[in-house]
Amino acid sequence: MSIAYITITAVAAFFTGSAAVFYLIGHEYPKTQADMKGIPRKYVPVLGSLLAAGTVGLAAGFAVPLLGQLAAGGLILYFIGAIIAHLRVGSRNVIGGVVFLATSVAALVVSLAR
Repeated sequence: MSIAYITITAVAAFFTGSAAVFYLIGHEYPKTQADMKGIPRKYVPVLGSLLAAGTVGLAAGFAVPLLGQLAAGGLILYFIGAIIAHLRVGSRNVIGGVVFLATSVAALVVSLAR
């Protein structure tokens, strides 16, 4: 395993895992984001579960590369959807989504390259 693969995948897993925790513990930030986007609050734990599944998948990718690649692909779709949700309501505060998207893309690229 290359150092780049380990580092990038670990950073992506840390970012998505941190976000998953905030969504799953009921932190106020994800709830206000859901309100702003017109998403019912009952879906916040579902979104957190998707992030958690992506995090576990990235970590599992160290043992089974295909799982990591599929998880990275799922996270890419998730963050594209998040960016679209922001733009749909006129929010231009997408830098966080872009950073999360970029780390997921990078994790997929280094996984496919190794």
